[in-house]
Amino acid sequence: MSNGPNRILDDFAKLMTDAAGAAQGVRREMETAFRSQAERLLNSMDVVQREEFEATREMAVKAREDNIQLAARVEALEAKLAELTGQAAPAAAAKPRSKK
Repeated sequence: MSNGPNRILDDFAKLMTDAAGAAQGVRREMETAFRSQAERLLNSMDVVQREEFEATREMAVKAREDNIQLAARVEALEAKLAELTGQAAPAAAAKPRSKK
């Protein structure tokens, strides 16, 4: 009966291994279910993805820079036109204030 205690320990080890494998399977199922629920919730809230947000942000920054450059160009052209026509340059108060 030298196999008696060893067989019991082997069976117990096999049972624990099987239990650990089953626990990992349950964990994967729970993660999958949680991810699908979270994705469904975010989709229903119309939350944008990070990539879309960054692309839109970059477009807004570029548009703001272009707007500043165009405003400076218009101001220079108005000053030159006023100089050529002999009129006073437009008042600085007429310029719209930029928001930050």
